[in-house]
Amino acid sequence: MKQIAIVLFDGAEELDFVGPWEVFTMLSQAVEGSCNVFTVSETGGQVTCAKKLRVLADHSFETCPPVDVFLVPGGMGTRREVANPAMLAFLQRIAPTAEVATSVCTGSFVLEAAGLLTGKRATTHWGSIDRLKALGTVLVVENTRFVDEGKVVTSSGVSAGIDMALHLVGRLWDPPTARRVQKYMEYFPDPPYGDVAIPG
Repeated sequence: MKQIAIVLFDGAEELDFVGPWEVFTMLSQAVEGSCNVFTVSETGGQVTCAKKLRVLADHSFETCPPVDVFLVPGGMGTRREVANPAMLAFLQRIAPTAEVATSVCTGSFVLEAAGLLTGKRATTHWGSIDRLKALGTVLVVENTRFVDEGKVVTSSGVSAGIDMALHLVGRLWDPPTARRVQKYMEYFPDPPYGDVAIPG
């Protein structure tokens, strides 16, 4: 059974982690014994997210069990977390033994600050692409939903985390299982304004 940790902090963008949470917990229901999904924050307990959703983290950094996969969401809180020694030390501690480190949206900046993206291809929210390029440590990929570098997988903004999580289900389990999860979620995007162009 794979242990999947969702790393939370104040100011995390809700859909960045709730979308992947839905994918992985749906997997746990579809395939018994496949995974255990939990949340972790610096001190445990309540986290207030970007749009004021309040979440109770299951573990603190200190009590977090070993993980196979971990996810760092984006949101305005990442501006603080890139300089949070406790966050960076935690990621550096769990990354070597984890199978995959992942990020959604500007969570990639937190992975970068922890030294997990150096020299790797990665992506982020379209509005932060230039900022990621300016760091000079990452091979930035634009106009993509996610980038799989094996040990590290990053996705672009917000809803792209769902696509990345489904990709990981297909990679770590198998594509038929990922298709089952996708069907159970009824995730077949057909937005009413599908012709929206990204500014810039």
